[in-house]
Amino acid sequence: MRGAMLHAPGDIRVEQRADPKIEQPTDAVIRLAATCVCGSDLWPYRGIEPVTGPAPMGHEYVGIVEEVGSEVRSIRPGQFVVGSFFASDNTCEICRAGYQSSCIHRELMGPLGAQAEYLRVPLADGTLVATPEVPSDDLVPSLLAASDVLGTGWFGAVAAEAGPGKTVVVVGDGAVGLLAVLAAKQLGAERIIAMSRHEPRQKLAIAYGATDIVTERGDAGVARIKELTGGLGAHSVVEAVGTQESMMQAIRATRPGGHVGYVGVAHGVTLPGEELFFSHAHLHGGPAPVRRFLPELIDLICNREIDPGKVFDLELPLDQAAEGYRAMDERRAIKALLRP
Repeated sequence: MRGAMLHAPGDIRVEQRADPKIEQPTDAVIRLAATCVCGSDLWPYRGIEPVTGPAPMGHEYVGIVEEVGSEVRSIRPGQFVVGSFFASDNTCEICRAGYQSSCIHRELMGPLGAQAEYLRVPLADGTLVATPEVPSDDLVPSLLAASDVLGTGWFGAVAAEAGPGKTVVVVGDGAVGLLAVLAAKQLGAERIIAMSRHEPRQKLAIAYGATDIVTERGDAGVARIKELTGGLGAHSVVEAVGTQESMMQAIRATRPGGHVGYVGVAHGVTLPGEELFFSHAHLHGGPAPVRRFLPELIDLICNREIDPGKVFDLELPLDQAAEGYRAMDERRAIKALLRP
């Protein structure tokens, strides 16, 4: 099969790889209907994370089940399925508490390489959720978004306790941040402030429910949030970038007693203990337990109540994966969808 491989920073190639096979009785193999490039894929692409290439790439996926192992009970060939970037058994004590991305048997999907034609999914019963029927093609982008960025933005909003009567700030205007806006709207937030400097992303944020746009960053951004909230700060802040500046901007924009939901993959983030102590801010986040939310998100999508697929503003054949990476790296695209 064909699959994207990262050989070195900036060097993505689509090459022939071995077809995946059932290796464990709990595995499934799916034929991918769509996959995509994630913002977190840009860390190794830019050389910020070490590259020990050639390495398979991609961890977001939807498709048709081709084959299942002998112990798989809830998934069968022919079903259209959505999975998360962590495989999980969905039965351990941690999973049952709603933190499948910390499952005691978890497996990270990235090394298996979802930017390909086929994918082996471990722990298929706990990882994959089938749609009610094979969806129409126009729903595929939204279902693909549920595999990571929608579930991650949703977890950020839930961790920030977005809800009725709340003012929610979203730091970050990538796909996760934009879908955190959508999630905050769905959760009933009264006011949603998106922090963005890019007009196309601002327009999508407004379409998803943002009531205000703040273009300032850092201390100036915090000052603007304070100005918009009577000097108090927001009840709920979603941090969807993962840098030192974005994390401190999120914490400082939160009112005493407020909540920060951090879902940007942290790189070089250190928290000043004394400032945190006196902030009275609640911090909760980490790798999103997307599997917790998948049944609800799939229902919302299949019933056409939400359209998270709008974050894909570039669609390419898998063979042009390198252009998808370039476009996102250069901020010419919010998120690139790849069709195998």
